[in-house]
Formats: sequence, structure tokens, C-alpha cells
Amino acid sequence: MVDKATARMVVGILGNIISLILFTSPVPTFIRIWKKGSVEQYSPAPYLATLVNCGLWTLYGLPWVHPHSILVVTINGTGFVIELLYLLLFVIYSDKKKKLKVLLIMLAEFIFLGVLALVVLTIGHTTKLRSTIVGSLCMLGNVMMYASPLSVMTLVITTKSVEYMPFFLSLASFANGICWTSYALIRFDPFIAAPNGLGTLFGMAQLILYATYYKSTKQQMAARQSKVEMGLVDMGANGDSEKMNGQVHNHK
Repeated sequence: MVDKATARMVVGILGNIISLILFTSPVPTFIRIWKKGSVEQYSPAPYLATLVNCGLWTLYGLPWVHPHSILVVTINGTGFVIELLYLLLFVIYSDKKKKLKVLLIMLAEFIFLGVLALVVLTIGHTTKLRSTIVGSLCMLGNVMMYASPLSVMTLVITTKSVEYMPFFLSLASFANGICWTSYALIRFDPFIAAPNGLGTLFGMAQLILYATYYKSTKQQMAARQSKVEMGLVDMGANGDSEKMNGQVHNHK
């Protein structure tokens, strides 16, 4: 029989892998930004939110705050570095106004994390108190992060199309929620269990929406393609008539 510590380690490693997939999912977006040399209309908000969220969870997982949480530190520390790289690219390819705004927000986040770490480690005399302070902030950040797909879900219901809700991202979010909820339940940790349990529900809702509107999405895309093809046919017909008119004019 597998003991709790081993089971928690296995689930945590799986959670690390799935979380890494989620963290690297914006790579195609930043390749596009790099190729075009511009951030266009992309917003830095999700990356700024994830940066501070990863910073909070890295602090939470430290042995002096919440012992036996090394897997929380490894994935969120990695996520912090990845988000930092995204934001540096964002700064490089932004105009001066947007660049200054992003840099100021990043500076504010670093100061916030630094002050929080200093206060928690000096004033909090027990790991239980430190875990409660940092864990409460982490839980709030995670709930906000998991609630962010609500706007996309509303769009899906309104348009009856899942075109702008990628299936594999929704699946990865669902799997990520399950893994970290399981991890938190093996050795009960309410600060990890609560937001990731909510994340599991949001992920499940997205998959249900995908199953519900998958067929209607295909029908909409087929109809759109058909209209495009008809337009091309019309253009071809017009081109032929113009050519014929030209030939008539030449005969004259």
C-alpha cells in the first residue's frame, strides 16, 4: 500500500508537469509578438497577475512558512521566472507609455512581495501563523486567476461557439485543478484545496460548454467558409465578364 507522503509526492509531480504546460501555453503569442516586433492589442494584465500569484505561492511553499511543500516552490518558482521573461519581452516590444506602466506595476509587485516576506518572517513567530497570512493572500489570488475564464465562457454561451476557447487549455486547467486539489486533500491544506477545487469546477464547466457547442461551432465555421468560397466564385465570375468586356472593346 502506498503511504500518504509518496502519494502526495507523485500527485505533486504530476501537478508540476500540468502547471508547466499551462505556464508555457502563451509561448505562441510571444513568438508572434517577437516576429511582428509589436505587442499589438495584447494585454499584460494576465502575466502581471500570474507573476505576483506565483511569487506568493513560492513564498508560501518555503520551509520557514509552510514546511513539506517543496513541490509548490518548484513549480511556482519556475512559473515566476517564465512570467518574468514574458513581461520582459512585453516591455521590449511596447511603446514608451505602456512600457513605463508595466515596469511600474512590476516594481510595485516586487516591493509588495519583498515587504510581505520581511513582515511574515519577522513578525510571524510560528509556521502556522505565517502559513495563514500568506495562504490567505494566495487563495485570493488563485480564485481571481481561476475566475478569469468567466468572460470567455460568457462569450461561448452568447455566440454558441467555442472557437475562442481552446480545448487543450481547458482540459489542462481541469487536470491542473484535480491534481492540486488531490495534493491538498492527501495532507489537508485548505489554502491549496479551496481555490483549486474551484478551479476544477471552472475547468469542468468549460469542458461541458465545449461538448455542448462543439457541433454548432463546426456548423458556423463551415457556413463562414462556404460564404468565403461563394465570394471567390463571384469574384471569378466578375473577372471573366470584365475580360470579355475588354475583348469586346478591343474588337471595336
